[in-house]
Amino acid sequence: MNSASVALTTDRAGTGALEGKGVDVRWLNCTAEVEGVGATPSSPSPSASARQVAQVDCRGRTVGGKDITLAGKVTKEVNGLCVRGDLTGRVGDRTVLQADGLGDCDAAPSTGGVPSPTKGAGGGGGARPTVTVTVTVIEYPGGK
Repeated sequence: MNSASVALTTDRAGTGALEGKGVDVRWLNCTAEVEGVGATPSSPSPSASARQVAQVDCRGRTVGGKDITLAGKVTKEVNGLCVRGDLTGRVGDRTVLQADGLGDCDAAPSTGGVPSPTKGAGGGGGARPTVTVTVTVIEYPGGK
């Protein structure tokens, strides 16, 4: 799981889910940080069976000028089409969305989407820097 694809997928799927609940989304901006990225060599690396978790924080605004928040934990991102986890969407002080999944996780994978970073690039040993990726996506109603 990588931060960029989690943020972008949450943005797209979250916008669709909010609009499905009757929210007129003017824009939504999501950031994600995958927990455990950048582990030092002295700490054990997560095994293939370990579950990675990304903290997601989305901020936005409705067409009417109300604040939108969509935040929570993502435990799985599927081909840029859906995210699974525990997410809560609010408009102003009102909760409008509580979901364990956003998007279409049953859809066939596409060839598009956000590619995963190459594993093991750069070689060498020692501590690796912590990487946090922020993706900003601005969507306008009716296109660009």
